[in-house]
Amino acid sequence: MNKPTPLSGFPEFLPSQRTVEREVIATLSHTFELHGFGNIETRAVEPMDQLLRKGDTSKEVYVLRRLQEDDSNRDKGMGLHFDLTVPFARYVLENAGKLEFPFRRYQIQKVWRGERPQEGRFREFAQADIDIVGRDTLPFHHDVEVARVMLEALGRLTFLPGFTLQVNNRKLIQGFYAGLGAPDVEETMRLIDKLDKMPADEVGKLLVSEAGLSDEQAAKCLELATITATDDSFVEKVRALGVESELLEEGLSELATLITATAPLNTDSVRVVADLSIARGLDYYTGTVFETRLDGYESLGSICSGGRYDALASDGKTTYPGVGISLGVSRVLVPLVAKGVLDGDRKVPSTVLVAVADEESRAEADSAAQQLRAHNVACEVSPNAAKFGKQIRFAERRGIPYVLFATEGGYEIKDIRTGDQVPADPATWTPQNESDLKPQVVANNEEKK
Repeated sequence: MNKPTPLSGFPEFLPSQRTVEREVIATLSHTFELHGFGNIETRAVEPMDQLLRKGDTSKEVYVLRRLQEDDSNRDKGMGLHFDLTVPFARYVLENAGKLEFPFRRYQIQKVWRGERPQEGRFREFAQADIDIVGRDTLPFHHDVEVARVMLEALGRLTFLPGFTLQVNNRKLIQGFYAGLGAPDVEETMRLIDKLDKMPADEVGKLLVSEAGLSDEQAAKCLELATITATDDSFVEKVRALGVESELLEEGLSELATLITATAPLNTDSVRVVADLSIARGLDYYTGTVFETRLDGYESLGSICSGGRYDALASDGKTTYPGVGISLGVSRVLVPLVAKGVLDGDRKVPSTVLVAVADEESRAEADSAAQQLRAHNVACEVSPNAAKFGKQIRFAERRGIPYVLFATEGGYEIKDIRTGDQVPADPATWTPQNESDLKPQVVANNEEKK
């Protein structure tokens, strides 16, 4: 095989870096399950007509096509899923008769998106989603619950930089634009969603030229988008703009409830902010919307987003409203790992290297290793019977913290980090520090700065 050419947008981790990803996934899964979310995994492909329901995403979809088949083959109507929401909606419809509602699921899977690779954006990446779906109705308190669960999960990832969860409500902004007399509320919302990518004055010009707003109306929309608060003080700031509508008041009430309910979860590393510039461009959101920024890495854009959708899944008789939020696992981790901010402390999972005095005693070394593994101590046997100093250096290069030696009276184990060496029975020995039993995530604080 010739030397392979790297494919842009398809990140791969080294074993020590994979430790970071596995720890994140394990922490997220544990937190989600603590809150009663069940795990599912959906197929990688969906019919193209379902994938394109969310709007103009045809350029992002990887279409499935069998080799040596003509274009009339039915496989051309399938594509790899580019998020987990569309396959989840299909999954709910197909299995509605077997599910208990409200249905609470978490899903951590790869997705594929045919966009231009850049920092934080990939063609293949992992996402972690949680959703709560009801049958016909879903009380608002589930919006609060989803936010609280994700905040708790992010808060447990203590080796990551801090997060700011920005929250808004589509009812609030739709009601404001309608009460303002905007001729095209949806287009106004789509353009406001560009504020994180374009200067406000340029967005203002687009609101006039493309959404049909007057200069005064555009100024009011931009003023609304500047309002932020960590408590419900945003309510009076919005009312001070002099716009009234029933939908606006409903959105204000819901957002104030969510901000107040999540305030106790605010810490130095995880914060919740009402940010009225957040619109989320996808048109199926109907209420609460979330976006999240990673402290110090705001250039990545939103790394955790979602919201309320009241009509994404329906079979014509029954509607399944839901609320969910999705964390871009790869979007967060790949840049941090690439910059050396995060890594694992070992290249292998082994806690112990069993030394080999000579090839004639390899069977005894294998036996000692099996005794360690019997009580869940990961280990490997030295690949050769080199001098013990070389075997210790071999362990050091791999990040293995302990080396087990056979002696005339039994065994001794050496902590090669401290130099301490004590007698040990491989049938019962475990490290004093439980963290030594598996690789640990290491954060490079200097790189963080």
